[in-house]
Amino acid sequence: MRSMIKLVRWPNLVIVFFTQYAVYFFLAKNKWSDYSLLIPPFGLLVLSLGTILIAAAGYVINDYYDIKIDLVNKPERIVIGRVVSRRQAIIFHSALNFLAIAIGFTLSWRVALLFGVCAFLLWFYSNILKRTPLLGNILISALSAAVVWAVGVYLGQYNRLVYSYSIFAFCISLLREIIKDLEDTKGDAAYGCKTFPIVWGMRKTKILLIVILVVFIALVIYQAIQQPQEAVIYWGIVFLLLYLGVQIVKADKQKDFSNLSAFCKWLMLAGVISLGFC
Repeated sequence: MRSMIKLVRWPNLVIVFFTQYAVYFFLAKNKWSDYSLLIPPFGLLVLSLGTILIAAAGYVINDYYDIKIDLVNKPERIVIGRVVSRRQAIIFHSALNFLAIAIGFTLSWRVALLFGVCAFLLWFYSNILKRTPLLGNILISALSAAVVWAVGVYLGQYNRLVYSYSIFAFCISLLREIIKDLEDTKGDAAYGCKTFPIVWGMRKTKILLIVILVVFIALVIYQAIQQPQEAVIYWGIVFLLLYLGVQIVKADKQKDFSNLSAFCKWLMLAGVISLGFC
């Protein structure tokens, strides 16, 4: 059981729930004073549980296909093949997806269909797209943005907050996914993966990261201009992104890229927390 919990990356699942809850809270009322909103409605709990189960299944199938690569890149993280057999892993993955889709039907067939599509896309990414340049990164980033977008769909709201934080989630995830490819270059190259860093090299990958970062910063500055009452929050995010850019330029070792990947995760969490001040 402990190995299964490790396999699904439970801290990331907590962040998924916290993100959806925070988006719900501030979309529904946008102020801390309404304490009745501290208890999420049944529908949101179902949506979040289904999202978490789909994400957990995605982590399992990703590790299932990456055993050999992880033996090179992150041998200390290996669970499948050591503690959990490949057969147990695939049964666990299937059970998580089945349960998520079944839970989705308690809301509507559309939600169940959405969970099913996401489950398929995560399998398709792990089996095929992860080994192609950039397409897999974009897919995972879009699914990360969907975590935020799904709450807007649930509430029937498509306002500035939904658009802004969906784009924020997409950009941060895209940066992190490409950085993770830089971190995992050794193992990916050994097993024929054609990720962007392997095809184009570290220098061009860093240029791509800086281009994405510049576009991201421009979007955040635009939001700061459009929402002057919240400008201090946006300028704080700009400062963190500039720091990230400097560290990307300086990074050249696997440990450096590992630290940058972790920083992106904390930056995502900071973005969610900033919802409270928007």
